[in-house]
Amino acid sequence: MSPAVPQNLRDFFLEHNKIALAFSGGVDSAYLLYAALQSGARVTAYYAETEFQPEFERRDARMLARSLGAEMRVIPLEALKDERVAKNGPERCYFCKHNLFSALIQAARADGFSEIMDGTNASDDALDRPGMRALQEMKVLSPLRSCGLHKARIRALSKEAGLFTFDKPAYACLATRIPTGTAIEPGALQRVERAEAALMEMGFSDLRVRIRGGLGLIQLPGAQLKRAMEIREQILGALGRDFEQVALDLNPRPKEK
Repeated sequence: MSPAVPQNLRDFFLEHNKIALAFSGGVDSAYLLYAALQSGARVTAYYAETEFQPEFERRDARMLARSLGAEMRVIPLEALKDERVAKNGPERCYFCKHNLFSALIQAARADGFSEIMDGTNASDDALDRPGMRALQEMKVLSPLRSCGLHKARIRALSKEAGLFTFDKPAYACLATRIPTGTAIEPGALQRVERAEAALMEMGFSDLRVRIRGGLGLIQLPGAQLKRAMEIREQILGALGRDFEQVALDLNPRPKEK
């Protein structure tokens, strides 16, 4: 038995030994997939492919599932077909999560699974995440949260397990780059994805490019701000094709809790 799986999490999978996983390829769901397999549970990972996920997230998800010998299914979903999501009101995340998990649950049931879990952990603030209300209503299980596993602990366990995701920065969906109340258009999401990919290729990490009208606002951790100033022309050249103006937020991006 791997010591990288706490006993209470093993106990969860003894009780829920056949379960589907809403899989993003991020730190939490990657570790949860590992823990389920190590605990002997029958599990399939379901990845929802929408306009809100960048391509590298799907690549990471496939790579992680392949490394563990886990089955992964990709479920296509057009998130913006729902006007309540596209309008980007205060409840956007609730409607989006409801649609997403409805599709995943339907696919999982067709494969013989009656339960589904996600990677919500004990560090996630339910008051700050409208989408978590949808998960509760749909009876989605969150074993990392119920077992009291916080983000730092999950990263440490992931490192012990040899998962490449152990130090992967959190990456909220692309819709979060657009201010609440501003309608979401596919072109805007594509511009953000291209801009963030270009910055990652330059060596930046844990970043965001937020849309403010025709302006692309770059947010970086404090330690990366100096380099961004040094290669200003390179950044302008890469992002200027998609934005009328490019700005750098001099306030450091807060560290993940």
